[in-house]
Amino acid sequence: MSKIERFKILPQGPKGKLFTGNLRDFQKDPLGFLSRLPKEYGEAAKFRFGPFQKVYLVTNPELIKQVLVTKQKSFVKSRDFKALKPLMGEGLLTSEKDYHMRQRRLIQPAFKKSHISSYGQDMIDITRDYMSSWEDGQKRNITQDMMGITLGIITKTMFSMTFKEGYDSIGEPLETAMKSAIKRMRATIKLPLWVPVKSNRKYRSSIKKLDSVLYDIISRRRKQTERYDDMLDILMDAKDAEDGRGMTDEQVRDELMTIFLAGHETTANALSWAMYLLSQHPEAEQKLFQEIDAVIGDRPPAPEDFMKLPYTQNVIWETMRLFPPSFVTGREAEEDVEIGEYSFKKGDTILVSQYVMHRDPKYFEQADSFIPERFENNYLKTLPPYAYFPFGGGARVCIGNHFAVMEAVLVLACIAQRYRLRLAPDHHEVKPFPSITLRPRRGLQMIAEERVKADLPLQAPDA
Repeated sequence: MSKIERFKILPQGPKGKLFTGNLRDFQKDPLGFLSRLPKEYGEAAKFRFGPFQKVYLVTNPELIKQVLVTKQKSFVKSRDFKALKPLMGEGLLTSEKDYHMRQRRLIQPAFKKSHISSYGQDMIDITRDYMSSWEDGQKRNITQDMMGITLGIITKTMFSMTFKEGYDSIGEPLETAMKSAIKRMRATIKLPLWVPVKSNRKYRSSIKKLDSVLYDIISRRRKQTERYDDMLDILMDAKDAEDGRGMTDEQVRDELMTIFLAGHETTANALSWAMYLLSQHPEAEQKLFQEIDAVIGDRPPAPEDFMKLPYTQNVIWETMRLFPPSFVTGREAEEDVEIGEYSFKKGDTILVSQYVMHRDPKYFEQADSFIPERFENNYLKTLPPYAYFPFGGGARVCIGNHFAVMEAVLVLACIAQRYRLRLAPDHHEVKPFPSITLRPRRGLQMIAEERVKADLPLQAPDA
């Protein structure tokens, strides 16, 4: 096949409306819309956001690898993320090219294995302290509880603050700002932030409050001689190996905001979904209890238990398969680029969807079923790269992926050691809500039941 013939393959897709394209259909049901496209139009489906914006959903693992890795230099983050820049600044989530790589080098030490291990005890202590007020038979908003626990963990590991200090100063205004940012991302017409409408004033006010708090924390920390050995200390001490320069206060602020958001909401959502899935699959739940009882027993969990809980880890991996916190990733072509047998133009948007790929029966048997056992025996090595990619990939793979998995496993172990969770009898239908991350719509109301330990030895089995 000649090169000219090779690039005659033209992606097809739903026609859409004249002025809005397929934007309304996407906004109405993003997961359903994206899931239908490959079934009807193949591995590269074309649609439009508005009259001119061409968008393509790519669902072939090799093509996804080219977008995220092999030809990643031809792309920048999709334009939706520009709505986050007033809040996130030039943090890892929104920055590009050389600046992004420099910041990543500076931040990497905060997520070294030795540091993550030292954070493990904080993860356990905060979870157990948070649960101390739980009562047998109590109805709880588990989604809020998981947000509270992960907020407490990121507040402690980042700033050496208590949960209350972190929520009052950062958590509450961040939540307000995120709601405004999401509305801007989804709006057909985005008014400039200087236009004095109510939504813009609220967004600017929450960002101003966050800036005041963060810059005050940074300023006070720079003046102190006491060491805290938290993420803030590590970021402020970081020096570029090439030029010896560290981060300005503004750069530290942007990275703190990014880590705070990414380290808080994503893990909380994964944990919420894990609680829900376990409540619906008693056999998997019982296997989880048996492992925790055998490894941990009645003593407090310890950071080193993480490596001794393979089934608990698999519960998290399978949860992120079915309900990946990051459900879609967008890139904008910065130049004309060839991906596989397709040619994309500068300005085109390419989407890759973890949610769609993780439920593809070509790669996952019983793709819509919750089966943690599938991750046994190095299962991931049997899959094509980028059939499963909950943390993204390439130069922009989530820098905190190991932190997030350890956190999710240890929090789940702490909770499952004491409680079995059941959906409240009058619970609404559980559906995912695709915001910036994939949340349970309207949250999860669950009954916390103190459980009787499984009839197993309290010592861990021999390795």
